[in-house]
Amino acid sequence: MLHHVRGTPMTTARRLRERLARPGIIRTLAPHDVFTARLLEQAGCEMLFLGGFGVSASVFGWPDVGLVTLSEMTEAVRRMAARISIPLVADGDTGHGDLHNVARTVRDFEQAGAAGILLEDQVSPKRCGHFAGKQVIPADEMLKKLRVALDARCDPDFVIFARTDARAIEGLDAAIERACRYGELGADVCFVEAPRSRDELVRIAREVPYPQLANMLLGGVTPILSAEELQELGFKIMVDPVATLLATGSVVRQLAKTLFREGRIDSLADELLSFDEVKQVLGLSDIILPS
Repeated sequence: MLHHVRGTPMTTARRLRERLARPGIIRTLAPHDVFTARLLEQAGCEMLFLGGFGVSASVFGWPDVGLVTLSEMTEAVRRMAARISIPLVADGDTGHGDLHNVARTVRDFEQAGAAGILLEDQVSPKRCGHFAGKQVIPADEMLKKLRVALDARCDPDFVIFARTDARAIEGLDAAIERACRYGELGADVCFVEAPRSRDELVRIAREVPYPQLANMLLGGVTPILSAEELQELGFKIMVDPVATLLATGSVVRQLAKTLFREGRIDSLADELLSFDEVKQVLGLSDIILPS
């Protein structure tokens, strides 16, 4: 997506890269659908993530165990990027195959409007980073994937996030070493998934000398720290990749219970968006309807 500053086109990738260069932690979430993405943009988020967990759950009703295909994920990117103006980083999982598939994933996401991609070093099929039973590929194989991803970009501003899941398999020292190697190769943001204590977060922030993402997953294995704490430690981005699903699920469940208990739902009106607010979120006023 292009924006113009003083007549010069500016991609969302450039906007994201410039934001990464400015002081302060980026607080964001991972919308599971386009409506949620528009809500988050209008609430003030500077960037968004499109996670595989959200797409798998909201589009297919599946858990995050690597069932979503590249074409399905690319279409989800395209739909979301078309309806927001802030940078969108999309979950590329393991790159959806061998090195040729990694290159295709980067190109497809970039062409679909993403500002960046997150790639991880799990074996395929992957699973959610906070699920048990993960496995990782050798670090050298991941470095090959990252090198291909970096070379596949058409826009040099397209941001590459490199995630390692090695903490659960090889230990914290190995995960930190991997993150450092990924950053040294050229990954723009490093991400050690699923540290298990505040002390581990402290070590990661101190020992990985590259911009870093902290995953603050409610119900995950990592303790939840505030944005201020994470910024003080040295993290650049914080995100909860499933919070919008948790919130939506809770409200929809309450809605159904109220309907079956009371036979009506208007008692919840003060807790819900109004119909007029929904039309505003969707941008109805921007669409010219036939008279």
